[in-house]
Amino acid sequence: MKLPQPRKIIAEKYVAGLSLFKSRRSPIKLSANESALGPSPKAVKSYSSVGKGFVRYPDSDGTYFRKVLAKKFKLKRDRIILGSGSDQIFELICKLFLNKGDEVVVPEYSFIIYRIYSRMFGAKVRYAKEENFAASDPLALSQLTSEFVFLEDGDIAEITKESYQVFDENNSPVTRDVTQIDIAVNAVTKGEYSHFMEKEIYEQPTALANTIDGKLGDDDVLDNIFGLGSSEVFSKIKRIQFVACGTSLHAGKVGRFWFEHIAQIPCYVDFASEYRYRDPLVEKGTLFVTISQSGETADTLAALRYAQEKDYLSTLSICNVPTSSLARESEHVLFTNAGPEIGVASTKAFTTQLAGLMLLAMSIAKSLNKDKEQRKNLAYELRNLPKVIEETLKLSNEILNIVPNIADKHNALFLGRGMFFPIVQEGALKLKEISYIHAEAYPAGELKHGPLALVDDQIPVVALSPENTLTEKLVSNLEEVKARGGTLYVFGGENAKIKIERGEYIQMPECSELLAPIIYTIPLQILAYQVACQRGTDLDQPRNLAKSVTVE
Repeated sequence: MKLPQPRKIIAEKYVAGLSLFKSRRSPIKLSANESALGPSPKAVKSYSSVGKGFVRYPDSDGTYFRKVLAKKFKLKRDRIILGSGSDQIFELICKLFLNKGDEVVVPEYSFIIYRIYSRMFGAKVRYAKEENFAASDPLALSQLTSEFVFLEDGDIAEITKESYQVFDENNSPVTRDVTQIDIAVNAVTKGEYSHFMEKEIYEQPTALANTIDGKLGDDDVLDNIFGLGSSEVFSKIKRIQFVACGTSLHAGKVGRFWFEHIAQIPCYVDFASEYRYRDPLVEKGTLFVTISQSGETADTLAALRYAQEKDYLSTLSICNVPTSSLARESEHVLFTNAGPEIGVASTKAFTTQLAGLMLLAMSIAKSLNKDKEQRKNLAYELRNLPKVIEETLKLSNEILNIVPNIADKHNALFLGRGMFFPIVQEGALKLKEISYIHAEAYPAGELKHGPLALVDDQIPVVALSPENTLTEKLVSNLEEVKARGGTLYVFGGENAKIKIERGEYIQMPECSELLAPIIYTIPLQILAYQVACQRGTDLDQPRNLAKSVTVE
């Protein structure tokens, strides 16, 4: 039998600096990880300090090294594992986590050791091919890549598996920066929750803490938290124009009360879809403020671009997505840092928008030298707000008791007064969005001007009754509902109770009067969620709706 004969193989040892380009002297081979800069002078000094110790083997346990690392990164020493190169670390990972039949995904072009160790421990190796993808939102591709290229208005991208090319509105090739976005896997999964909306409701203490993080000093809001030079701009403000859509519009309506009370500045609030069609008058010194979760809402963006052609003092956005068009195109911005919100019905985005608006009201008040003592109290109350939200979330079981009495109805009425009217508007919107129950919100004082005709024993009436200067008047309005046989579901303070024969009174945790709208939002979110669950609707993706409305 003729044995196969090996081919001749030329194997050369690696020589530092060796290059096929003979004309080059001492080339640097970046492909071989050769440094173009040489060793750090500090590293050379450290090497010299150990002297002859280099000839000895180091402590195999890395005791001293782990001690230094633990101190620097504030970790426990026994939680640090050292390896003889990355190969050993990868081997240990495989030993710890891989079982026979598990799947390991590795890039198509990667170190072969990944495949070797994976197969040694019985895992199946799958190859992730180098590809290009297109999407309207980074979240859609978060489990495939962390590198994104954002197109400008008018751009067209020509995409293949191997490459892409961007052309501007003049059809000329252009280069757009690659942006690194790392989205945690748990941020785009439901985890232990049944729905994204439920998860996002219960994320609100953390989300709000993230919004205010780094924005407050000991007794006041910090300067320039809306961007470089923002505090100076705020000192020139005479009035504010809010523009937003849907849930974000309700945030702006609450903000109007805060700004007029805290900063003592008149405010206007407009639907983004209507704003530019009324040819608005722009008064000198007006700040133009847009509010949006996604930063890609077509009507809000169109309003911003319209405003940029007018004589506004400046433009500012409150937004959750740093890479959004709204954030890029506004002169000043505050990111709410709520994390990805996947449920179509907005929850944590709304409460963090409210927190952002409170920070803006405090910032403007500071620039205009308004009531420092009030800002001190608000700073304290804002820091305490996540704890109060946690307490509010514990009302879920109480709210569950009233759900059957609403879930089987076709209509619902929501009542509130003052800055709580926008909150009941938001509550009614939530119920409509995900349970498909027709719900309307009214200022309670307007009942007698028409809506009272709707009240009977078949329409549930949800009301917010916090303790404030309007409590007595609100209770009087609710007595009118009782007199017509209406069923009342009231969320209120300890001393704002109304005697209810039909319905339920749920006591809310104690909270600052000015920040109470944020707290009173929570039970209405829970109510809408639980009603939708009982009705069996697709509450993360309700019919006919989209998370980002990118058409006018």
